[in-house]
Amino acid sequence: MTIKVVRGNPTPEELAAALAVVRARAAAAAAAPSGAETPKDAWSDPARIAAPRVPHPGRASWSRTYWPS
Repeated sequence: MTIKVVRGNPTPEELAAALAVVRARAAAAAAAPSGAETPKDAWSDPARIAAPRVPHPGRASWSRTYWPS
């Protein structure tokens, strides 16, 4: 595995921490069963942006239809 620093000048400690994270992720991916389902990405979950409740009618209710309170 080759890691190249593209921008910046990391300290040896910062580089070691980044490498430890990359190696841990690689080891976890290798240890996972091949048929395991990947967890659903929270950013693509439509429930994340769905309004939890309907706004009450009133003077500015149109502005609350998009922005959660």
